[in-house]
Amino acid sequence: MLTTRALNRATLHRQFLLERADRTPCDVVEHLVGMQAQEPFSPYYGLWSRLRSFRPDELGALLLDRHVVRASLHRATIHLVTAADHGRIEPLLRPFLHRRFASSPFGFVMDGLDVDEFTGAVTALLDEQPRTRREIGDALGARWPDRDASALGYAGSFLVPSVQVPPRAVWGRSGAARWTTASGWLGPAGPAASPADFVRRYLAAFGPASVKDVQTWAGMSRLKPVVEAMDDLRVFTDDRGRTLYDLPGAPLPDPGTPAPARFLPEFDNVLLGHDDRTRVISDEDYRRGIIIGGKPTLLVDGFVHGTWKLADDGLDVELFRPLTRAQRADVEAEGAGLLEFAGVGGDVRL
Repeated sequence: MLTTRALNRATLHRQFLLERADRTPCDVVEHLVGMQAQEPFSPYYGLWSRLRSFRPDELGALLLDRHVVRASLHRATIHLVTAADHGRIEPLLRPFLHRRFASSPFGFVMDGLDVDEFTGAVTALLDEQPRTRREIGDALGARWPDRDASALGYAGSFLVPSVQVPPRAVWGRSGAARWTTASGWLGPAGPAASPADFVRRYLAAFGPASVKDVQTWAGMSRLKPVVEAMDDLRVFTDDRGRTLYDLPGAPLPDPGTPAPARFLPEFDNVLLGHDDRTRVISDEDYRRGIIIGGKPTLLVDGFVHGTWKLADDGLDVELFRPLTRAQRADVEAEGAGLLEFAGVGGDVRL
């Protein structure tokens, strides 16, 4: 049986949150199978918390050079993935993205429209030049004047494989979210991942985990037969009686391994990557709404212990429970490093 603490240490280890890694940002983004990027600059803080040496311009350069891209993928939310992973993952998630759009408040706009004609028109628009959703909608609205232009814009960015282009999310710069076709920006994609390959990569970064955990992370369904057919996986139970799966030989650190303080950005996938999130956040703290509300979180001893916010004159930390003297020193030192990374002066205020 794997206890909650054992699962916590295993997940933190695989997420490079137990010990910072000496790897490139591109390697880490690929290992994590993408990083939640709903907030444009969240991945910068996520990588800082995971890498021993990381500068913001490194990720900015990867975006500008098209080695990483931003797109609607897992759970139909914006993720930062490597260019190669977009080609592997997007085809696998495409049916889900289409279903999610159809059930969204904008899905009505496609009623009675020829899908091939619509996607062809969108592709031509986005290949011509990157456009915002509003610009997509306005252009499509001229062609289909009886349709809601705003809804057409959302349909265009969901139903055609597309990515956001810089300077959106480039550190020190800003820009509207403009979309272009994935093929136009990245070139021809390689072969798509199989569902089993997708599951293996998830387990390497988030395991051990249940089938429901994998499905929650990806936004997919019907993965149970896929997982059960992978007969080399190790099988465990947790202290709630759930069946968990893991890769053969995947590391399981001692539950007593110390876990340093870590400042995580909004919507970090370590908090969103499981159906049962108690391995990183207690039920009590989850009910505070900090994950759904998108607040940056502080990990102490491996678990969510508070929230944080950068100000012009320092770092404000809201603690949920008191800290020991050693924990306070650890949080203050990590917070000072965060201020230096962000280029903000001032103090860490607990």
